[in-house]
Amino acid sequence: MAASLTAKPKPIIQYRERSAQFFTEDKLELSTGQTLLDMVYIPPGSFQMGSPEDELGRYNAEGPQHPVTIAQPFFMAKYPITQAQWRGVAAMPQVERELKPEPSNFNGDNRPVEQISWLDAVEFCRRLEKATGRPYRLPTEAEWEYACRADTTTPFHFGDSITTDLANYRGTDWEYEGKTYSGAYGDGPHGEFREETTDVGRFEVANAFGLYDMHGNVWEWCQDWWHESYEGAPVDGSAWLAHDDDAEEKRVLRGGSWSNGPVFCRSADRIGFAPDYVSGVVGFRVVCGGAR
Repeated sequence: MAASLTAKPKPIIQYRERSAQFFTEDKLELSTGQTLLDMVYIPPGSFQMGSPEDELGRYNAEGPQHPVTIAQPFFMAKYPITQAQWRGVAAMPQVERELKPEPSNFNGDNRPVEQISWLDAVEFCRRLEKATGRPYRLPTEAEWEYACRADTTTPFHFGDSITTDLANYRGTDWEYEGKTYSGAYGDGPHGEFREETTDVGRFEVANAFGLYDMHGNVWEWCQDWWHESYEGAPVDGSAWLAHDDDAEEKRVLRGGSWSNGPVFCRSADRIGFAPDYVSGVVGFRVVCGGAR
């Protein structure tokens, strides 16, 4: 007798057509063919920050889930900062610290810059602010998650799952410290492990606000100090700058990377590292305006 086969349901991926408002930073000159620094308008609004207790892959640092209101609009970079954009700002006058013009492991003008510490990212923002007269800075953690979700409540702004056709992450199973991690999430399929960064915007799928690469490719620094939970966190979208004695001065990173599985690329996922930490999986994007 032939075995009975049950087809695995296809993951639900949400596609919507939207228009986005943005401005292009005209003080940053790049060569033809390199991605310009487009800053996308993020409207004010409210959302539930963190993950619900029943979300697959959730861990304690993602809770408790709590309401946050972003009262002021701001602009966020359409993509993670690219290597061409980094070189342009690294050539600007120093504010506090030197910046290497070519820090990345994976070379490409339109690939995200990586091997960037939190301190380096802050220096980038200060140089850009001084050159343009506009208030560039790192996003607060609340702004980052709000912008990533773009009015969604699912684990990814695509929906309940994700595929490597939509983002650059590790789509194969792997083991770490005796634990096996899946290259698939929920009803989603396994996929590729590209083992490197990809050009920003390669997948040509933005969220409802018009932002690309919010899931995977490189982790992105936020302003906030690391805390083990959201107990006592601000609810107005501002940066959480209070220092936990046991936090070892860690700063927050968001978004997952090319080296991480899909569970680490969820909208609510978060990690913390020292401000001088550098890695081939760590980059950043900038914001302009909004809460300081």
